[in-house]
Amino acid sequence: MVRDYSQLHDPNAEYTMRNLSSVSMDLTASRGDRDVTITDVQTTMVDGNFPWTLVRVYTDAGVVGTGEAYWGAGVPELIERMRPFLFGENPLDIDRVTEHLVQKMSGEGSIGGVTVSAISGIEIALHDLAGKVLDVPAYQLLGGKYRDEMRVYCDCHTADEADPIACAEEAERVVEELGYDALKFDLDVPSGHEKDRANRHLREPEIAHKTSIVEAVTDRVGSRADVAFDCHWTFSAGSARRLAKALEEYPIWWLEDPVPPENHDVQREVTRATTTPIAAGENVYRKHGHRKLVEDQAVDIIAPDMPKVGGMRETRKIADLADTYYVPVAMHNVASPVGTVASAHVGAAIPNSLAVEYHSYQLGWWEDLVEEDVIEEGYIEIPEEPGLGVTLDMDAVEEHMIEGEELFD
Repeated sequence: MVRDYSQLHDPNAEYTMRNLSSVSMDLTASRGDRDVTITDVQTTMVDGNFPWTLVRVYTDAGVVGTGEAYWGAGVPELIERMRPFLFGENPLDIDRVTEHLVQKMSGEGSIGGVTVSAISGIEIALHDLAGKVLDVPAYQLLGGKYRDEMRVYCDCHTADEADPIACAEEAERVVEELGYDALKFDLDVPSGHEKDRANRHLREPEIAHKTSIVEAVTDRVGSRADVAFDCHWTFSAGSARRLAKALEEYPIWWLEDPVPPENHDVQREVTRATTTPIAAGENVYRKHGHRKLVEDQAVDIIAPDMPKVGGMRETRKIADLADTYYVPVAMHNVASPVGTVASAHVGAAIPNSLAVEYHSYQLGWWEDLVEEDVIEEGYIEIPEEPGLGVTLDMDAVEEHMIEGEELFD
């Protein structure tokens, strides 16, 4: 669905013209033989286990780039809002064009939230597009690759997520039948012992219940798989410390987001109080948002969500910062195959990459959205084709579009 914003009044236009000369310059001098310009940007939403927002960037050379923005209300509208800012731009200038969007959208929240996610979707599409124009895979635009395949960790669920035995049985099934050697389960599940979940306090019976899930799963898979556990920012500082302490005897890959994401000082103190590895970062935006987490050594593992955090190069910048503190990167990911493969390209290009999440193993048609095979035995082989190396199956996209959406031109 496309709206024409070309005549929309920009209340910040005078400020924008004064301050964006460095990023909105005449491009003719920098194009050389790669004279290609953006002519349109379109979105459509697919009704997966999340409402995935697919993005396509079109050019006058007939080359089209495909990307994905993190799901969320308002993302397609924000991308449409940015359409006139992209017309005539050279898509090969990925960093400059992305910064151009950040500055143009500064009054509409481009330091965080859905505006950053919308820009991320465009930025990923630019990597696909630039790779096709230059005839190189996207990872090459990030400096080349450290690995030929990217490890995937499978986010697992059961009908009764509070049942330790059910979780253990599902863990074994995913390892033995699906071939994954990296898993994640939720710990912010009802235990039956809650008194008041709003206060974020964990009573001892609740901690015992969560410990029983960890014990059952890790005992069942043993050394066959690494297992992480997600708390979804649910607990108070004291409860998080007590929970992490109770889990120290188990071989946990990491404990994710035990406290709310806003106060990084608290996150630091929780991490320092335990030997249980602590991960966080999916609800933080751009490299500026991750800076304090890394510099204060507030996490053992940083976990940005690439289609949410600012895009492929922004994630690379976060990974480079983390690498100066010897902190590994495990990318959060709830995307379609497009965003997942884009994350795999980033993971291949950074030295400190652990794994990329896969959140749709129970959705039988996830891989149908693209023509290529994506995940094999728990790994993604990094495509060598130009761009991202995946091709949308438009029939599958149309079949699973959210009602009222329109297919790309």
